Amino acid sequence: MAEKTRYSDEELQEFKELILQKLEKANHDYELLKANLQGSDGNDTSDTSPTFKVLEEGATTLNKEEAGRLAQRQMKFIQHLQAALIRIENKTYGICRETGKLIPKERLRAVPHATLGIDAKLEEKKR
Repeated sequence: MAEKTRYSDEELQEFKELILQKLEKANHDYELLKANLQGSDGNDTSDTSPTFKVLEEGATTLNKEEAGRLAQRQMKFIQHLQAALIRIENKTYGICRETGKLIPKERLRAVPHATLGIDAKLEEKKR
């Protein structure tokens, strides 16, 4: 029996549904991070005494920097998921970009935006 070179349309549909679920959650999380960055939660230092104001403003700045990093990371994740949807439409989803072999379903279920099989990923980390 010949080795499969791509996933069937039914399998691609299964992955598409999984990715759409993850994309919905990722977008929701991104919006929460964005709201935190914009300070729309109403927690600021305007109602604190001057003694603690400097400390709280420093903590607020650190929190916003961390939220900014998290938001950037979340946006990158969203972009990877969107790229995976495009690969599904092109019927190239699940094919390792290094080896050209199918990425195992278990890996794609765990990391649906993966573009490398395990062997290729491990080899990449060695470089």
